Amino acid sequence: MKYAVIFLLFFLTTCEKDDDGIICTTEFVYGLHITVKNANTNAIVVDGITVIARDGNYEEELININGSNNFIGAGERAGNYIIEITSNNFQTFTSETIVVGKDECHVIPEILEVLLQPN
Repeated sequence: MKYAVIFLLFFLTTCEKDDDGIICTTEFVYGLHITVKNANTNAIVVDGITVIARDGNYEEELININGSNNFIGAGERAGNYIIEITSNNFQTFTSETIVVGKDECHVIPEILEVLLQPN
């Protein structure tokens, strides 16, 4: 019985029901997950890297949470993004359009791996 109560409390705190009967979690979903690697060594690089996402007039610098291997952004924001990655040690990278869609509840994350050419 104790586990049923814990599960019920977890369920009630992470889900909500709307008028259509769709159940959505209350988690915050990032639409962009970008891993940056050195094209010569295939090593992941985060230090000294700046990742900017642009969708029309909207611009956001993606964040790297300490200890993670990727940059995240576009939290719960669908859109058509151009990604620009800059660094003093690598050539600038500009992506084609990356479309972040959404479903009834959240954005659908797009995962991108970028190989940067060293200077």
